[in-house]
Formats: sequence, structure tokens, C-alpha cells
Amino acid sequence: MGKTTGFLEYDRKDGAVRPEADRIRDFREFHESLAPADQRKQAARCMDCGIPFCQAGVMIAGMASGCPLHNLVPEINDLVYRGRMEAAYRRLAKTHSFPEFTSRVCPALCEAACTCGLHDEPVATKENEKAVIEYAFAQGLVEEEPPAVRTGKKVAVVGSGPAGLAAAQLLNRRGHEVTVYERHDRIGGLLRYGIPNMKLDKSLIDRRVQLMERAGVHFVLNTDIGKDIDAKTLTKEYDSIILACGASEPRDIKAPGRDAKGIRFAVDFLSEVTRKLLDSDFKSIPVDLAKNKDVVIIGGGDTGNDCAGTCIRLGAKSVTQLEMMPEPPAERLPSNSWPEWPRILKTDYGQEEAIHLFGADPRIYQTTVKEFRKDKKGCLKELVLVSLESCLDEKTGRRMMKPVEGSERTIPAQLVLIAAGFLGSEKYVTDAFAVETDARSNVKTEIGDYAASKEKIYVAGDMHRGQSLVVWAIAEGRNAAKAVDRALMGYTNL
Repeated sequence: MGKTTGFLEYDRKDGAVRPEADRIRDFREFHESLAPADQRKQAARCMDCGIPFCQAGVMIAGMASGCPLHNLVPEINDLVYRGRMEAAYRRLAKTHSFPEFTSRVCPALCEAACTCGLHDEPVATKENEKAVIEYAFAQGLVEEEPPAVRTGKKVAVVGSGPAGLAAAQLLNRRGHEVTVYERHDRIGGLLRYGIPNMKLDKSLIDRRVQLMERAGVHFVLNTDIGKDIDAKTLTKEYDSIILACGASEPRDIKAPGRDAKGIRFAVDFLSEVTRKLLDSDFKSIPVDLAKNKDVVIIGGGDTGNDCAGTCIRLGAKSVTQLEMMPEPPAERLPSNSWPEWPRILKTDYGQEEAIHLFGADPRIYQTTVKEFRKDKKGCLKELVLVSLESCLDEKTGRRMMKPVEGSERTIPAQLVLIAAGFLGSEKYVTDAFAVETDARSNVKTEIGDYAASKEKIYVAGDMHRGQSLVVWAIAEGRNAAKAVDRALMGYTNL
């Protein structure tokens, strides 16, 4: 696959990124593309490695290794190398519903498992994927045609995030009548309101949704199932229902002063920023949310990074990120061998921008909040932080982070964003459909299955597996669609 000696002849080269001083002035995407000739060279680096871990999508040491969608990565790279972009798109579309999303927001599990990356830089599979899908859109190759024959079966999809959209896409192609219910004012779920525009331009979601609408998928907005429409009513009206509502119950930080004004959940904050930008067609920037404020973000994952980049664009006075765990190593440890997911230090765009603007990495490791302090008006004014150390819990035998006595210190803060992850499904939804949940409040199914405990009810995405990646959500949506189709028709050709 690719050029036999390509990985020896060409170094990895990524598309240009707009400088921090430029990109922090707006909310436009800042990753640019390579010229087609350069992209072909990058695809030429794909080795004839024999065992393509990049497309395996298996769990190793509790972490995903390779693409959960099982994209035929070496074949796609080979076609890009040969300049056969239409064929590359056709091959990619066999396994992938929305490459335009993952090629922008996925952490590239395929690249982490790339054989070339064992001793050198991995193949730029993510950018190759972006080049393929954008070529396909530019050339009018991406189509969603109404099915030639309808089955007479009706399916409701609750939630329009990546899992719900993927399920709806395949079930509509099969000929079922599909209606997607979304409680918010726009389609996209996490894609729309959980990821900032500079990371995923929202016009890309609209572009895809318009294709699905033309193909016959029905979208119902501002409708919260379990509140606006009774779950029993929905169950009577449809032959099958897929719950794809996400793991949207945020993990809170319990500390004295938590009721102070100025403490928000990260996704609520990001959603408000995006909604105001979209409502004004990007003419009005909601700087009042963070301008001249000392911002502290609790959590160091993707959402915490997105909060950092967003607050910088809103004119924050300072940005600090708190992480409970120790700083990861710069390189793989012997205990974290390839092709496991590399547990190493990564500096993402938000941290890069903070370093540029404030002169230092915003992350403080092994630290958490001991107390939120308010002023006389009840507004947040500062935080008491405490350092943490790793120790062994005698009862469970697990490692845990314990406060270090006497390590308290105070920092100013007028805005705190809690990006500490999610606990699982929202209870009012699972209660409405009377489905069983597991210890993490995810909807319970048999291992490898998508059918919930109640007849006709299926589940996909974060609501099924817990908080995860967009690529996993798409894979879950596609698999749930197959399960529904098999139940409705007695077999599936999806």
C-alpha cells in the first residue's frame, strides 16, 4: 500500500496552522490543507506493513487501538497516493458516515496504532481523510438519495449527535421512515454545541443535514422526549426507537462555596457561546461571558482545552487549567508499548494559545479546588487550591489522589468552568422509557448488543458506552442501525 519506499523518502508534513496571534481573533477553523501533490506524498508514506493495526479498532490495555469504524486505511491511503480521489472516497464511504467530522475532531486512533509510528512519525491518515471527503464534496460526489423502496417501518431516533445521525442515515438508506428528535434548537448535539466552531465549523453539520433531509430523514427540533412528548406515545407510534441522547449528566465539584455566582459546567458555557455566535451569524461575539476575568477550568481533557481556547477568544484576563492527575511523560514508557494508545503529554490548540498569550502552560497538575470563595454579593472572587499525591487505598487496593496537608494556596477567579467529565445518561430519559441502567447509569444491554431491556428500544453512543469519542459514537450509531434493521426485517444488508 502506498509507495513501497515512501516512508523512507518522505517526512511527515501536516497542513499549515494559522499563527496563534491571528487565530485567537476569530472563531474560524485554523487548520489549513496541504496542496494535492503534498497530500499524495503523505499518503505514499503508508507502509505495506502486513498487519494494519490502524484499522483494527480493538481494545488493548483498556484503551482503543486503531479505528473503531474499521476504515480500510491502507487501501484509502494507496488510492490517495495514486491520485484516485473518487475511488478513495468510495472506499472511505463504505465504512464511514461522516469523515468531515472525525477528520477535524478525532484524536486519530488510527495514527496512534500506525506501524510507521513505531520508529518514526505515523502516516497523516487524519489529514488524508479530510482531503478525501472535502474533494468529494467539492466534486459533488457526496449524495444521499431517497431509497427506491420504503419498507413501511417507522423508526424514531432520540438525539441528533453523531450516534443518532449515523443511525438515521443508514436506516433511511435501508428504506425505513426515520424521524430524529432533538431537544435543542439546532441539529448536531455534541457536534453542534459541545465543540467550538474553530475546531468544527457548524456549516459542515448543516451541509450534511441538508443531504439527509433531501433523502427523506425527518428532523424535529425543540422537542424533549420524556418532557414534551411522552415516551409511551412515541413507543406506540414507532416500530423501533433508538436512544442516542449522550452521557450528558455532568460530574460536579463538591466544595464549600459551590453556590457562588460564576461557576458553570463547561458544556453549558460552550453551548451558550456557540448559540450566540450562530444566532448573530458571528457578528456579535459574547465577550461579556469571560472578558477581563481570571478563568479557571477544572479538567484537562478535550473539553477543558476547548474552554481555554474559547475564553482566550472572549478576552479572558488569565486562563488556568487544573488537572488532578500527574503530568504525563513526554515519551512512551516501557509499560505503554505500541500499539497501545500513547499516554503521553499532548499540548493542544487551547494550551498553545495560552502559552502564546500569557507566556506559560495553563495546566497545573495534581491539583484540585478545596474551596470556592465569594465576595459580599455572592460572586466568585478566588479559589483555594490544594495539591494532590498518589497513594494506595487500603480498602480497594486502588491508587487514589489524596490532598497534601499544608499545600493550600489561593488564586483569583471570577469564572470557573467545570470540565470534569460526565456521569452518564440523564435519569429523566431512562425513567421515561423504563429501561434498565448499569452502575454508571448507562443504558444496559447484553455485551455486543444494542437492544435495551424494553421491547422496541435500542441505544447507541455515549448513552450506551459512556463518555467517549465522536468516532466511537458514529460506530455505535451504525451498529445500532444494523440491530434495528435486523429486528424489523429478519435480516440486515446494512
